[in-house]
Amino acid sequence: MADSVLIINAGSSSLKFSLYHEDGNGEFIQYAKGLLEGIGTKPHLIVSDQNNTTLVDKIWTDPKLSQPSARDILFDETLEWIFNHIGDDEIIAVGHRVVHGGAKYSRPVFINEAIYQYLENLTPFVPLHQPGSLSPMRVMMRKKPNIPQIACFDTAFHATMPDKAKRFALPRKYYDEGIRRYGFHGLSYQYIVHYLNQTQSPLAKGKTIVAHLGNGASVAAIKEGQCIDTSMSFTPLDGLVMGTRTGHIDAAIILYMLQEEKLSPEEVESLIWKKSGLLGVSEVSSDMRDILQEVINQGPKAEYAKQAFDLFVYKLIGEIGRLSASLEGLDGLIFTAGIGAHAPNMRNAVCKSLKWLGVEIDENANKAHQEVISTPNSKVLVQIIPTNEESIILKDILDMIKKEKVQA
Repeated sequence: MADSVLIINAGSSSLKFSLYHEDGNGEFIQYAKGLLEGIGTKPHLIVSDQNNTTLVDKIWTDPKLSQPSARDILFDETLEWIFNHIGDDEIIAVGHRVVHGGAKYSRPVFINEAIYQYLENLTPFVPLHQPGSLSPMRVMMRKKPNIPQIACFDTAFHATMPDKAKRFALPRKYYDEGIRRYGFHGLSYQYIVHYLNQTQSPLAKGKTIVAHLGNGASVAAIKEGQCIDTSMSFTPLDGLVMGTRTGHIDAAIILYMLQEEKLSPEEVESLIWKKSGLLGVSEVSSDMRDILQEVINQGPKAEYAKQAFDLFVYKLIGEIGRLSASLEGLDGLIFTAGIGAHAPNMRNAVCKSLKWLGVEIDENANKAHQEVISTPNSKVLVQIIPTNEESIILKDILDMIKKEKVQA
């Protein structure tokens, strides 16, 4: 019998999970991972072991389970498989990636009813994200109330930002009501800082910009391991161009859509979150790989795809420039997440536009996806570091369980 930990990363239409168990030497290793996707449309669960051997491949065909309201039922069935799979092992804790912790939480917390209600009250801040994060919590609270649950927040890392980086120029009452810049992707940034410390990198004590570039994208200015500014703000919509999100947009455009085009709030929400970004500009895809392929192949929408790519790079360069000013200098630039770690054309375009900052890129190292892609003469160390948010959640869970045992 071994101790196990379950980690859950739930989104609006999908749920990823990983099972870890103690190997007898005090180390926790992953032995199963799963993805429940198509929630609200065509639910599909696929689970594999540490050797990527498929353990479960299930598609639900009942029309009742194809509704968004069936999320809890689907997760309940997924949990049944998990508890059957672990056999005699004991799940000592469940960790959840939660998008928003509000102004109150800057570190992981054990979930209880009061904390759950607080997080649920944040739903208007991130209506597309928070319900998905909370649904598995509620199912676990009902199904296995004795298993500790721990929330790890994407906003927590950015709590160190100074007041001037958190405020909007709105009447003060809005800030007091929680309308402020929070920042997201914090678990990813936390991992990068952890990695820099573990590898004794000079950037651990320096001025660094980390670019987390995936379907959701943001950059953070990190000074001596602490965040001082970031591109996302009140919601994960703000900042950079993303897969389907606008990024930074003049608020008056929203008023135009509402007042002149007579769009409903729901239509505007769908447009700016799900139909814009790379997808909206390119009319090809929200995936950078598809966009670059369209340009290379000179497909029918190659011009649109090139415009989407150029806009993505342009906005990223501008935000790096802004954050360099916030840092009052720059020692390192780190690319991470799907696009950041796997798109050499994008990295090359960005770095060549940052020559004025002293960035000099080694094109061969960049094409080979080496960890260091800057030249020895570059004034800024440029690296590719794949992120691992799950390892941070696991570390936080084990630290909290250990502290609880000590205090007991």
